[in-house]
Amino acid sequence: MKHSLRVTIWLLVFFFISQIVGLLIVSSYVSVQEVEVIDPITNETSFVNNTVAQALPNQMERPEFESSSAFIVYLVMAILIATIMFLFLVKLKTVLLWKAWFFFAVFLCLTIGFAAFVNQLIATIFGLLLAAWKVFKPNIIVHNFTEMFVYGGLAAILVPIQSVTPYTIIVLLFIVSLYDAYSVWKSKHMIKMAKFQANSKVFAGLMVPYKEKKIKAQKVSKKGKVAFKGVQTAILGGGDVAFPLLFSGAILKSLLMTGPFYLIFLKTMIIPVFVSIALAFLFLKGREDRFYPALPFLTAGCLVGYGVLLLVI
Repeated sequence: MKHSLRVTIWLLVFFFISQIVGLLIVSSYVSVQEVEVIDPITNETSFVNNTVAQALPNQMERPEFESSSAFIVYLVMAILIATIMFLFLVKLKTVLLWKAWFFFAVFLCLTIGFAAFVNQLIATIFGLLLAAWKVFKPNIIVHNFTEMFVYGGLAAILVPIQSVTPYTIIVLLFIVSLYDAYSVWKSKHMIKMAKFQANSKVFAGLMVPYKEKKIKAQKVSKKGKVAFKGVQTAILGGGDVAFPLLFSGAILKSLLMTGPFYLIFLKTMIIPVFVSIALAFLFLKGREDRFYPALPFLTAGCLVGYGVLLLVI
């Protein structure tokens, strides 16, 4: 078993709640509206229902893509560039730059996430305060609470884009799963990045402490865990939360025109249920002294869940 039963249950609960909150956030940024369509041959005008992206708070703009392939290339390149930049920070041991980068990203995503439930001024204020608290006075409660909104904010930027479909995200999931496996099992740079984040007390992902007993970080790293503020801590990386949410968000968007929202939301929740089962399988079968790439398992959960969803539509 990868973690103790208590820690495993808490990680699964946090993961599942983050998926629910994320879907609620995404749903507030996508709506169904009548869109005018002009036939290029007859030049006749007709109206059809289509999903439309809602504006982001504070006049933030989404990137635009001509095709699904352009979106995939853009996101893969962004991941690779961000990885290279992060490894450069790890090499230089520049914690201040990492904290500044992390603060900006968290503030942006929290503002978008909170704006799904309150007006943008309140969302901005709370986003700023909680991002500062998270980065400069970190504790487990604030950390995990904000993580549940951060990935919903990120998904709200990407999912409403017209070229993003469930099949686009499936291709992306395969690519990032291969990358995750390589970066953990072969190059091991993902492990270095996780340890650097934990040592800097600023980590992108869910965290659950084992106990209050203080321990040395180097001893923890040998057991497939990290130390956060000197406490043995189990972690689940941010990408492991974000990519399944992108998939379920794309599913939700694709189903919006098929029925009432509450029914569509319940159907979409099949995806997080099966992804959580896949994550539980990894935790139960994994060894304590090993690091594992979670995305291949989560991708399998996404695909099985999607198959079940297709049966009930």
